Amino acid sequence: MPENVVLVAGPPAYGGYTIGRIPAEVERSDEEQPGGEPRSKVALIRGAIPGELVEVSAIEEKKDYYIAQVDRIIEPSPYRVRPKYGYCTGCQLEYIAYDKQVEIKQDVLADALRRIGGLNIVLDEPLALKESAWHYRYRAQFKLQDGKIGFFKERTNEVTDMEYSPLLIEPINIGLKRTHDALHKQPKLFEGVTEIHIAYGDGLFATIKTNPAADVPNRHWDELAHAMINYDFRGILIETGTRNQRKSLAFGEEFLVLKLDPITYTVSPNSFFQSNWLLNQKLVALIREKLRPLHVRRVLDLYSGAGNFALPVALDAGYVVAVEENPVAVKDGLRNLSINKIENVEFVRSSAEDFDIEGLIPLDVVLLDPPRAGVSPTLIDGLIEASPQRIVYVSCNPSTFARDLKKLIANYEVESVRLVDFFPQTYHIEAVGFLNRRW
Repeated sequence: MPENVVLVAGPPAYGGYTIGRIPAEVERSDEEQPGGEPRSKVALIRGAIPGELVEVSAIEEKKDYYIAQVDRIIEPSPYRVRPKYGYCTGCQLEYIAYDKQVEIKQDVLADALRRIGGLNIVLDEPLALKESAWHYRYRAQFKLQDGKIGFFKERTNEVTDMEYSPLLIEPINIGLKRTHDALHKQPKLFEGVTEIHIAYGDGLFATIKTNPAADVPNRHWDELAHAMINYDFRGILIETGTRNQRKSLAFGEEFLVLKLDPITYTVSPNSFFQSNWLLNQKLVALIREKLRPLHVRRVLDLYSGAGNFALPVALDAGYVVAVEENPVAVKDGLRNLSINKIENVEFVRSSAEDFDIEGLIPLDVVLLDPPRAGVSPTLIDGLIEASPQRIVYVSCNPSTFARDLKKLIANYEVESVRLVDFFPQTYHIEAVGFLNRRW
């Protein structure tokens, strides 16, 4: 691809790109279309808004397309804005007005549903909080490298040294700043540390991950943990050892507390919870509202974590089985049952794929919140066999979401799908779909 190619940025694509086509007279491909006409290549453009006229150059060449960057904006979009906080590591869409970000993500989601899932549907109103387009993350993972703490620079394994991010809520920024200062003043204290995960609930908590090859005595970790507690962290968890023989050293409080109205929700520092907690509460409320009435109904929550969906839904349902593979999350879930005096939920430690769904038939509702890989074919078959009346599918990957819905629509009608914008200023797309059994 020649340098300084002028293109019109076309429709959006997942990953924060827009699609541009390089004119055939500019890019002569070795392959030719029938009739001898040269075939133009596609450029996935980073940094453009659909409709803009931009000058781009390639940063990577693939077999059938280029990855390109914007070098000059010739005709800017009316939705282009000056980044509010200057350059923000991890903010791939910060140059786009927030309402337009949401619209672009909806277009990408709808395209995936149509192209991969064969679903031509109108999306419901997106679940997004414009007032929380910044400072929304209640947890973050930071890398440590060569005396620096922060996120990886885009497309590299190089850490950007940080002491503040506009994506983080203020308490997390305070914890990051204190950790950053301590790292610069006492670098030996952090020897052997590769990552620090900071989370906030009823206070600051940190999970510290270490290099298995580091020859560091336990007394060193004691010193680090007590230093962090002196920086106002309420709980510290240090994970040492090899991947197959991990050991956890706990200091201070065992778990953090969040509100999931009307539930008191607790999680361990190394347990997953949704980082955009304010929007998570909105999603939970939406699911409860859409599923009502749920009296004397049987619900299965797969990939349940510590009960983010299972516990609130149990307030309306007769009986809920929450299936989770992570033993730490199961422990958190059992604690949550005890604290909230909830008696109609059973936690089962198992992978979703290995769980015996047949033993729960008849089922009324299945909740799914799988990882990016989506739901396995075996589990899809099990769900179809179990034939619950309704399925609620929360997804963090439009492609696998569309793929899985395609397999389900022979037996289920898609009632609604909507974007859930858990990660403003980034290209990440999450969605929730509600499905009803056809007969």
